[in-house]
Amino acid sequence: MATLSAMAQDIPSIIVPQAGVSAHPFEMRQVSLSNSRWLDNQNRTLNYLKFVDVDRLLYNFRTTHRLSTNGARANGGWDAPDFPFRSHTQGHFLTAWAHCYAVLRDSTCQQRATYFIAELAKCQSNNNVAGFSRGYLSGFPESEFSALEAGKLSNGNVPYYAVHKTMAGLLDAWRIIGDTKARDVLLALAGWVDGRTGKLSSNQMQTMLGTEFGGMNDVLANIYQLTGDKRWLTVAQRFDHAAVFNPLASNQDQLNGLHANTQVPKWIGASREYTATGTKRYLDIASNAWDFTVGAHTYAIGGNSQAEHFRPPNAIAGYLNKDTAEQCNTYNMLKLTRDLWAMNPSATKYFDFYERALINHLLGAQNPSDSHGHITYFTPLNPGGRRGVGPAWGGGTWSTDYESFWCCQGTALETNTKLMDSIYWHNDTSLYVNLFTSSTLNWSQRDVKITQTTTYPISDTTTLQVTGTGQWNMLIRIPAWTSAAEMRVNGQPANVAAEPGTYAVLARTWQPGDEVTIKLPMNLRTVPANDNPNIAALAYGPVVLSGNYGSSSLSSPPTLALDSVRKVSGDGLVFTGMADGREVGLGPFYEAQGFNYNVYWAVRGRLG
Repeated sequence: MATLSAMAQDIPSIIVPQAGVSAHPFEMRQVSLSNSRWLDNQNRTLNYLKFVDVDRLLYNFRTTHRLSTNGARANGGWDAPDFPFRSHTQGHFLTAWAHCYAVLRDSTCQQRATYFIAELAKCQSNNNVAGFSRGYLSGFPESEFSALEAGKLSNGNVPYYAVHKTMAGLLDAWRIIGDTKARDVLLALAGWVDGRTGKLSSNQMQTMLGTEFGGMNDVLANIYQLTGDKRWLTVAQRFDHAAVFNPLASNQDQLNGLHANTQVPKWIGASREYTATGTKRYLDIASNAWDFTVGAHTYAIGGNSQAEHFRPPNAIAGYLNKDTAEQCNTYNMLKLTRDLWAMNPSATKYFDFYERALINHLLGAQNPSDSHGHITYFTPLNPGGRRGVGPAWGGGTWSTDYESFWCCQGTALETNTKLMDSIYWHNDTSLYVNLFTSSTLNWSQRDVKITQTTTYPISDTTTLQVTGTGQWNMLIRIPAWTSAAEMRVNGQPANVAAEPGTYAVLARTWQPGDEVTIKLPMNLRTVPANDNPNIAALAYGPVVLSGNYGSSSLSSPPTLALDSVRKVSGDGLVFTGMADGREVGLGPFYEAQGFNYNVYWAVRGRLG
């Protein structure tokens, strides 16, 4: 097995410059989390990643490619041997193991990833025996693609969706860990995709794209940028879905009725195709899709979709059901948000949304009482909703170790192992602070360390301590929801503009021990449903609040008297209010666990 240091030397660099990108994330290893709900989520997920039986994850690959399962048991749920797109989840495990290596230099996660990849290589090498084409790799037979191309796929399979997950995991193992075997398996599989799709006419290809295919354009565009081989860009562009891309390019919202998470990975692919080519049409597609989704299809918590589908623009109050806010969609929307902000880093709207969705949807979608960090598929927003009430196939509960493997379980592995990846960004002259959580940045390029200390969003203040020297700008996001933000440097007023919806700019020559204090005053506010201003969620700063209804059921949104809402504790986010004539406790929605809650209210009066 290759050593960590040897693998680090094989981490690839981007060969094709990224068009339009003017801000960059730090490498994940440069940022670490401190005590917070974020770190708790990461630790629970890390426990699971180090617990899960890797040979069980290999079961479907090995049986499909005619190799011994080494005595492993089969999984259940969406990875059962008879489930149509079995083996979709393993790519998420590869990515999450790579994240844990990047963040923690965790040798167990690195070893699990490299072992898994070596076994995938054996599967791929056995294609001759299995009767598959060169480069093929999946947990179901290649005949599924023949059925897809012939329009005869009738079992609910989405084969390119599953293959995309494998490719994305291999890509991350290559570019994060430096595993060259992952590169070789990935390029062989990409070659198979090229050979398969290259034989189809344009019409045949577009017809096939009507079946969910994940982010095939995304992963192939990334391969192009890492290799410089235009072959992969050509293959990526075959997955440009005209029926979805054309309306978006023309600034038309035709999302109603579309399966939501089928679309968002395509938009991420469009953003990557823009950075790979500089073709503005791709940027228009991605940015228009983001604007439509966030502006007209998103709930107060930052999630979107009902029963996995987009509904008519601005239809929010009419779709407050048990199956709202699929977690996968929000995970992918945050990836798209990162891409778009990197091309327009003066726009605070992107990280205002990122913060809203991360805090209110994704952090709370993990079960805090489960040491393996299992998750809920949907986040119900019906009156009297409850987390952990999943879809029918999930048995109405949280995910499990071996009997679930839903799409959202896979994306949650990625979410909760890369929570640090968007706090800080940089360019040649500046450091951007986009998120507020206790963390440490090792800005090794400038021999600077930034330590952020805060209990945000429970408190409204965060402190950034600088170790190191140099002349550079610190740009701090001032959220649109705040007012009268205060900035101090070493205890003195910074005397810089800090208007809501802008970046405050601290331009100075930094000295060791410099301390920046940011106060973002929080107030109660309503977030009305787009289609009914009398139905609204309640927020305090970035935090959506929910009512605690214990085990009580609700049949309709309670009527909340806004002028009755009061903050109970000066140090926490504990509130009370009168709803339907009785007092109800209110608190952060991300902490609404183990009881029935209410998020959207019929509101009366005004906030005091």
